[in-house]
Parts: sequence; structure tokens; C-alpha cells
Amino acid sequence: MESILILLPLAPFASMLVALLSAGVRGSIEQVWRRFCALSALALLCALALALMYSVGRLPAAAFLPPSSGLALTTLGVWLAVLAQSLGTVIGVFSSRYLDGEPRQRRFIAALAGVLAAVHGLLFADHWLVLIAAWAAIGFALERLLCFYPERPFALLAAFKKRLADRVADGLLILAAALAWAEVGSGSLSALGQQLAVGPASAALQASAVCLVLAVILRTALLPVHGWLIQVMEAPTPVSALLHAGVVNLGGFVLIRFAPMLEAAPAARWLLVGVGLATAVLAGLVMLTRVSIKVRLAWSTVAQMGFMVLECGLGLYTLAAAHLIGHSLYKAHAFLAASSVVRDSKLAAMRGRTRVSGASLLWAPGGALAVVAMVQFAWPTQAWPWWWSGVLALAWAPLLWWPAVGEAGARLFAARAMAGLAMLFALSVLATLAHALPLGLRDAPLEAAGVVALAGMAALYLNLALMQREVPRLQTWRRWAYAGFYLDEFYTRLALRVWPARWMPAASTPTDPLVLGAATEMSNSK
Repeated sequence: MESILILLPLAPFASMLVALLSAGVRGSIEQVWRRFCALSALALLCALALALMYSVGRLPAAAFLPPSSGLALTTLGVWLAVLAQSLGTVIGVFSSRYLDGEPRQRRFIAALAGVLAAVHGLLFADHWLVLIAAWAAIGFALERLLCFYPERPFALLAAFKKRLADRVADGLLILAAALAWAEVGSGSLSALGQQLAVGPASAALQASAVCLVLAVILRTALLPVHGWLIQVMEAPTPVSALLHAGVVNLGGFVLIRFAPMLEAAPAARWLLVGVGLATAVLAGLVMLTRVSIKVRLAWSTVAQMGFMVLECGLGLYTLAAAHLIGHSLYKAHAFLAASSVVRDSKLAAMRGRTRVSGASLLWAPGGALAVVAMVQFAWPTQAWPWWWSGVLALAWAPLLWWPAVGEAGARLFAARAMAGLAMLFALSVLATLAHALPLGLRDAPLEAAGVVALAGMAALYLNLALMQREVPRLQTWRRWAYAGFYLDEFYTRLALRVWPARWMPAASTPTDPLVLGAATEMSNSK
């Protein structure tokens, strides 16, 4: 029995590693896909059995993994392993049909299995070296998926920009590990938590927390290094689903894993609040101007990552964990069902349901706040801070926008209003019940930062409402929003200047004026 308990946490990783190695074994591509799906299903069953035995059976972590292994189990980690493997299995089955006839399917299978294996390593990491190696392996395998179509220059550009951000993040993680290791005397994350529990954090540990936060910002595609996440639309749709649903939000898990160190480092928390709030606000404005469904979903991911990082900075770790899980499920479905979303959007535009009623813009915040307050009154023991109620109300207020009555009719107005209220009520209940999830997390709200977050969300809602009314004086602002406030252009030029574009084949030279200009500038400077 003890040997089974020790092998069970390693089974998902081992199954995906076998799937990676078997991708090059002789046989038809149909046989390779069947082998991958079988191994992925086995990994899912093992991950689910591990989660049930650890969480429901209440077995200690030491019963599964010895402390010297560099691995450890957490309640959030084991359930995220189930979630990640579930998404990987579904995406694998979808990809076997989506990529039918493509010449590089073996490479896709190997890279997909490599990503999933590395994700399991990251979720169970209890040592700085394991954490750094697993996160670097995720980026390495993911790059192979982003470049699945090597003849597409913008896919290469996205992979190049991500590679540069990853290398800087790796350096910051190594620096954070060195500072913490020298202070604690061990690379164990459990030992780090034990030292923080008995005394205040030293200057070295606070500096380590800041380096960790900067690494997470780079890995999670927050502003201003978000552009590669938008440009991965050149990759196959299953890659977008995997990236947006199961990989990019791993930064939230890392922040929750290091919650004790963040609570002891105010500078790190304020950095998360500032960057997360700026990303959520700016990406929310840009998303509203986009027409392409997949690009809008990508900008939505950027905004949601900013919001999740903001939650971690504010100390609301339980809500951040629930946000991470909900976002993963939603984005996986949204990308895999993107064709249906495109059809529904076109039908809505043809029926004149694109304009928003001016009255709904005014009444939506009050209605959202009333619903949130009602839910809070029903579960007062599970209440979140007062300022967070306002943040959620402003974030969810657009759900209560309805089409102009003259264009859509009174019947549609009533249906849309009722649907918006029902969805808002359901979200409020789910967010409230998130506090009851047995994840072993302890919130530590940062009151002063909460007021800043409330003001930032109010500014976001005001700008969204004004942009809906198409005020002539705001056309310049809308053009800036459509251009993403030119933040990615600055980062692209900087990336090509720091690391010249020798990675791009001559036959795949991009035609975009920005990239052409940057590449020409680099060639002329030599």
C-alpha cells in the first residue's frame, strides 16, 4: 500500500512522459493518437484518485511523497492537476480530429505531452530547482506548439517574444531562489514557509518576493509583455485553448503557493496590485474594440490574468483560486467552440443587437451592487471585504447591459435583463461559496490597496460606458484603445533590438510595417 501511495503522485507525470517518448515510435498517426489518448486518460484517473485519497481520505502529504523528494502535495495542487489533465485529455481528443491531415502531428503530440508532464511537475514542486526546471520545461514545450506552422511569421514572432520574456523570468526566478536559499539555508519551499511562520521576513526574503512577482508578471503575459499572447492566434485553435485555459494562469498558482512570502513583503504585494489593476483596466478597454472573436478572447485572457494577479496582491487567495479554476474551464470551452460564438455574434449584428441602451449603462452598476449585497446578506459569515463587493459589482455590471429597445424590442429587453440578473446572482453565489472550498487557503486582505482597486474599476466602467455611446470627443481615445495603447509595439521593437531577428527564415519575412521597420532597423544598425 505504501509503494502505491508513493507512485501515485508520479503516475500522471510518468504517463505523459511515456506519451512524449512514444510519439516517435513507428506506426500510423491514428495509432499514435490512440496511444496518447489512452495514456492521457490513465493520467487523469491517477490524478483523480490522488486528489480523492489526499483530500477526502485526509492522508498526510508525507504518506505520498517523502520530504526529501523535492515534491509535495497541496489541496489546490492536486485538484489543479486533475483540471489540467482533464483539459489536456479533451484538447488531445479534439486535436486528433482538428489536425487530421496535417504533416507535423507527431511533433504536436510530443509537445502537448511535454507541456502536461511539466505542468504536473510545477503543481507538485516543493523545491526552487524543481519549480524553475518545470516552468522552463513548460515554456520550451509550448514554444514547439506555437511554431506548429513555421511558415507563419507572426507565429514565429509570438514564440520569439515569449522566449525572451521567459529567459528574463528564468533569471529572476534564479535570483529569487538564490536570495531565499541563502537566507533559509535550504531550497525547500516548505522550509521557507516554516521560517516565515516564526518571524518577520528579512530584506533578502522581501527582495526574493519582488523578483518572484516580476517573474510571474513576465510568465503570465501582463502588460507590457502581453503581445505574444495575442499573436498566438496564428497557432492551431487547440494550442490557444491549452495556453489560455491551462498554462498562462499557472502564475496565479505560483503566487498562491508563495502566499506567506507575499504577505511578509508589502512591496511585492503593491507591485501585483499596480500591474494587475493596470492590465485589467487597459486590456478591458482594448477588448471592447476588437471584432475578431479569437482576438477578443485573447484580450479577455490578458484582462482576466490582470484581475487574478490583482486578487493575489489584495490577499484574496481563495477567490483567486476559484477565479483560476473558473477561467480555465470557460476559456477551454470558448476556444474549442469559437466557431459557434462567431455564428451567434454575426446573427446578433444582423438583427441589430449591437447597440447598448443608455439607461442600462446608468442603472447597471446599482443593479449589480444590489444583487451582490443581497447575496452578502444571505451569507454574512462568508462575506468578502466591503470594497471587494464594489469591485465585483463594477466588474460584473456589463452583464446587465441590454440592447436599445428601439432596435431589439421590449420582449428582448426583458429577456436580456432577466438573463443578466440570473447570471449575476449565480456568479455572486459562486464567489461567496468559494470561501467554503476546502483548499487550505487563508486570505489576508490589504485594505489600502482595496480602495485603489475600487477606484480603478470605477474608472474602467466609466470608460467602457462612454465608449459605448460613441462620443465624438472620445474617438481618439478609442483609436488608442484599438491599437492596444501601442504598448506591444514598444516591446516588439525592444525585443528585436535586444535580440536581433536571426530566428526568422528569409522566406517567412513578415509584411507588417511594424515588424518590417524593426527588422530593417536591426539590419541597418549592424
